[in-house]
Amino acid sequence: MLESDVASASLGIDVTAAHDGAAVARMKVTEQMVNGHDITHGGYVFLLADTTFAAACNSHGPVTVAAGAEISFVTSAHLGDELVATAQERTRYGRNGIYDVTVHRSTPTGPEVVAEFRGRSRTIGQIKR
Repeated sequence: MLESDVASASLGIDVTAAHDGAAVARMKVTEQMVNGHDITHGGYVFLLADTTFAAACNSHGPVTVAAGAEISFVTSAHLGDELVATAQERTRYGRNGIYDVTVHRSTPTGPEVVAEFRGRSRTIGQIKR
């Protein structure tokens, strides 16, 4: 799935781990991602979290898509920040799942949470071959 994800690849999103309902991905904030307030546009933060969510919920094998998602922006990210998203499965029931993703950036005093994302998944098919 990730090999065919042109949208995420074009933004430089790198999924560094995906297994057992968990995933980690990174993205560096570029000039094209900064809005008129000189902060990272929330859509890019959402896209990073959504990509990480997709990697986590598809790590079990069957084709799984988002049934819904929401995000809370905690603080702003800025040009040059490297954002790291960490997804963790909370539960799966039937063909559904709930996943939480934390997006953070590194600061001199340690990680700072940028956003919290909750995704709801739905399995729709078997593993693509």
